[in-house]
Amino acid sequence: MSRRGTGRGGFDRVLMAVAATFLTVSASSALAQTAPAADNATEQAIDAGVPMPDTSLVPPPTAVDVGTTAPAPTAADAKPASADAAETTASTTPATAPSASVTETPAAPREVATPAAEPAAAPAASEPVKAAATAAPADQPVADALRDTLQTRAAKFFSRKNERAAVEKFYAARDYAPLWTEGGALTARAKAVVSRLNDAAADGLDPAEYPVPNFAAATGPDALADADLKLTASMLDYARQAQSGQMHWSQVSADIQYPEHPVDPNEVLANVTTAKDASSALQAYNPPHKLYKELRAKLAELRGQAEGPVTLLPEGPALSLARKTKKNPHPVAMEDTRVPQLRAKLGVTENPDDTRYDAAVAAAVRKFQAHAGLKATGVLDDRTVKAINSPKRDREIDTIVVNMERWRWLPRQLGAASLGDAYAILNIPDFTLKVMQNGAEVWKTRVVVGKPGKHATPLLTETMKYITVNPTWNVPPSIINNEYLPALQQDPTVLERMGLKLEQNRDGTIHISQPPGERNALGRIRFNFPNKFLVYQHDTPDKGLFSRDVRAFSHGCMRVQNPDQYAAILLNIAMPDAHYTPEKIRAMYGTTEHDIKFATPIPVNITYQTAFVDDAGKLHIRPDIYGRDAAMLALLRNGKNKNLEAVVAHAQPNYSRPRAQLPVAANDRFGFGNDSGPNFFERLFGIPTQAPPPAAEYGQRRRIYR
Repeated sequence: MSRRGTGRGGFDRVLMAVAATFLTVSASSALAQTAPAADNATEQAIDAGVPMPDTSLVPPPTAVDVGTTAPAPTAADAKPASADAAETTASTTPATAPSASVTETPAAPREVATPAAEPAAAPAASEPVKAAATAAPADQPVADALRDTLQTRAAKFFSRKNERAAVEKFYAARDYAPLWTEGGALTARAKAVVSRLNDAAADGLDPAEYPVPNFAAATGPDALADADLKLTASMLDYARQAQSGQMHWSQVSADIQYPEHPVDPNEVLANVTTAKDASSALQAYNPPHKLYKELRAKLAELRGQAEGPVTLLPEGPALSLARKTKKNPHPVAMEDTRVPQLRAKLGVTENPDDTRYDAAVAAAVRKFQAHAGLKATGVLDDRTVKAINSPKRDREIDTIVVNMERWRWLPRQLGAASLGDAYAILNIPDFTLKVMQNGAEVWKTRVVVGKPGKHATPLLTETMKYITVNPTWNVPPSIINNEYLPALQQDPTVLERMGLKLEQNRDGTIHISQPPGERNALGRIRFNFPNKFLVYQHDTPDKGLFSRDVRAFSHGCMRVQNPDQYAAILLNIAMPDAHYTPEKIRAMYGTTEHDIKFATPIPVNITYQTAFVDDAGKLHIRPDIYGRDAAMLALLRNGKNKNLEAVVAHAQPNYSRPRAQLPVAANDRFGFGNDSGPNFFERLFGIPTQAPPPAAEYGQRRRIYR
């Protein structure tokens, strides 16, 4: 598009924009010089990892791209070229993004952006680009209408203050030229954005949340201006929800806390409007994680999008398995032309073209009925056919959608970049703990997690900074006041019999602890990642629960089946030259605490994946033991309704309500978690006694291994 004068002071505005660019760049350089250096580069790499950007996201044009001459730097602006390059790479452009050349316009003024709490917030960072100094003559009436609308009615389209400010700045930088139309017709960029918004369901989002205005019906400048802003608003809504979620995790439960990573609307405007493929640039705000993309593919498969339109199973007479009776000792299987299609839909691979309703088909129908909340009769009746033909109501689809939503809450980079993107990830409903490095699973074990209800294991992301061998268990005040002191009144020897030590603090309060040893409630090793919930991972002397399929028995903390192996794996990642082995860890077992600090902390991600895809491409569904799926489905369908279970029951008839409390095993003697300790009355009797160690030994200074 060529620049054209309009008789409205276009040349003066160009001069003003160039002057503003000079002043802003000078201010940016001065501020960059005074910015404090990072206290610790390693901590920054862990706590603020930068995500891998989509290569379709291009940086905004620079002064070199647009052919303008940058103002000569002053002494105050002086800064090494390498520093400029590093700053641009880290905070403005993705490292792998291709450059874009926009030669018809000068660059927009740049500002110094305040670093967000989570630098990995967006696929790329950039400032709005001034795409055109003035609107083309045919678009000038629309530009005038856009200027008036943004100056008087911007809040009507953009209720969020930061988005409103970004949009006003963006349109002002382009002299209010319309963003999505030229001469009243949609541009290729607009069509790409519209296509992405219409396909929002592919990422588990609701296309109705991102309405596309009817540009064809917008016949006047005011209508075109309104349509332009509506599409911009929908684009920003999509980017915000694709990256951070359609709901905030605090709406689901109080025991969830993930790092915030909101999008910057300035970046969205710049990224989408300068990308070669605007649709891909917008889609890149969805999570980049491999497990998310696998769920996305499964969602398409279940909805029938992977292989074209969904093929419905025709209605017909009820089909049932022929059974032997005295009158009919040799029954003949019912036949129907629908059976081969039924076999394919229900995954019966044997005899795919057989029209007989045999035992394999009846078993598959029975399994589907049970899964769909129907009476498992094995009879293909009208109700079962309707359920088979309604994949959007299928529970698996709902489960995948809420799991995709939870992936939006997680950091874009899960691991420590300096350690090959290493991290630990625990999946609560699957009761498993994995260590990942370089995109591959390094190690895996079983865990016991918190009981449903007030002892649920929280969802969080923190960094593991050290492990403790031979930990001391300090009994929380709540257990002391509610359980131990009343028990002491009845039996003054009970704590001694349990191997607990009672001390009185200077302020008169009571402190009770369990010294290190093989009977310690925390076992031999505790894995420390400080968090507000006061939970951690640890060993346990009670190994029996690891053999169970459902392992939700603790008070919130996570018990690890093979803690010595876990410790060795983590230490070898964080400090490979130390050559830790499980045998070396076990050699430290004793009665004195040892803290082994990591040279580089390792991120720990506690997740809730009720749907995931394994390495063989198989979809796994796990029980919603904490009711998180139910709460999220209710919020997605009607966030204003406080009766979440009622909404779920109405919208998803096959949903089975989670039990409020799983049964506690008789040998669950060491359950503990966010109250950081075992339930006193569950383990008071029948436990072998352990005498406290000598005071001199217990009081030894803890050794710290670096």
